[in-house]
Amino acid sequence: MLSTLGKQTNEKPCNTIDTLIGARTELKGDIAFSGGLRIDGKLKGNITAKGDGNSTLVLSENAEIVGNVTVPYVISNGTIKGTVRAVERIELQPKAEITGDVYYKVIEMALGAAINGNLVREPADGKERATVARLKSVAAGTEDETKNG
Repeated sequence: MLSTLGKQTNEKPCNTIDTLIGARTELKGDIAFSGGLRIDGKLKGNITAKGDGNSTLVLSENAEIVGNVTVPYVISNGTIKGTVRAVERIELQPKAEITGDVYYKVIEMALGAAINGNLVREPADGKERATVARLKSVAAGTEDETKNG
């Protein structure tokens, strides 16, 4: 069961993988990319999409990121320890786990995905108020205390 929060966007994510970091690869340092980036390995550092556009980060279930992620589109089935800013959309698959705050315009979360941190919905325009939900430890499909602010 999938649930989607936020409004649909007109722009589509990048549907090609330009860069692959393999399962047996461990990197230390920041990555700036454009297009599609798939990570199957481990990274200690920040990930940032260059320029504006439809850059997409895909994390497999083996991926482990320790650092901040700032990318328009994120599709994750791996682990992230850090702040995630999905300018357009974030999709969390069943084995996805995020320890840190998540800023998003649209979020899709599969049953089993977990976020330990704040969820902050970025406004679609300047007039809309951001919604903040403080989560103790949430797995999709379970109820927890939320506060709108």
